Amino acid sequence: MINFVILCPNKCISITLATILHIETSARTCSVALSQDGALLFHQEDREGPNHAVLCGVFCQEALSFAESHAIPLDAVAVSQGPGSYTGLRIGVSMAKGIAYGRGVPLIAVPTLELLCVPLLLREAVEEGSLLLPMIDARRMEVYSAVYDRALRQVRPVTAEIIGEGAFEEELAKGPVWFLGDGADKCREVIKSPNAHFVADQVPLAKNMLPLAERAFLRGEFQDTAYFEPFYLKEFVALKSKKLL
Repeated sequence: MINFVILCPNKCISITLATILHIETSARTCSVALSQDGALLFHQEDREGPNHAVLCGVFCQEALSFAESHAIPLDAVAVSQGPGSYTGLRIGVSMAKGIAYGRGVPLIAVPTLELLCVPLLLREAVEEGSLLLPMIDARRMEVYSAVYDRALRQVRPVTAEIIGEGAFEEELAKGPVWFLGDGADKCREVIKSPNAHFVADQVPLAKNMLPLAERAFLRGEFQDTAYFEPFYLKEFVALKSKKLL
C-alpha cells in the first residue's frame, strides 16, 4: 500500500493507492485481475469452462508475477463470494485465502450478484428510479437473484426462486427493471412487461470487481481469512451419476 499526501492551500489530502488481486470463479467463466488505485493492470479470463481447477492458479501466478516484475506490493485479495457454482466458489475462495494468508494481506469478499451490476452501470444510461435485478442460473426454472437500486443499495435480499407467470410484478409496477446475468435468459419468454429490460451476455468477471473491492478496502471491510466461507445460499447436494444407476 502506497500513501501520498497532497498539500493544498488550506489542508492536506491523504490518498491511498491499493494493489488488489481479484478472483472470480462463481460461474463458468474463470477470471483473475490485478488493479492499483482503480486502474486495471492485468486481466485474464477463460470462457470455455468450467476450467477453474486448471486455470485459476495459473492466472493468479501470472498476475502475481506481473506485480513482482514491476515491484508492485500486493495489499489485498478480493474474491467473488457467491452465490454461484458450489465447486467454482470453493476453488476461488480456497485460492484467495491461500494467497492472502501466504502474503499476509487482508481478504475482501465481493457479492457476486452486486458484481453483475457493475458493467451495466458503467455502460448503460440507467434512468433514475430503475431497479437492477441480477440473476444466476440455478438449473431448471430456478434462479438466485436480488434487487438493487441505481446506487447499488440492496432493495431485496438474495433469494432462490422459481420463475413463472407473475414473477417480479411488484418491482415491474414501480418502473424500469434491468434483468441481467445468465439467469435472466429464463425470464425473456415469461416476463412481457414494457418495464422489463434484458441485458445479454452479462457474466461476473474479475475486472469488474475493482470498484466494489476498493470500496471495501477503504472502509476496512475485511474477512477472517481462516474462517471465511463462500455464500452458497443453498446447501450442496451431491447427485449420483446416471451412468452409475
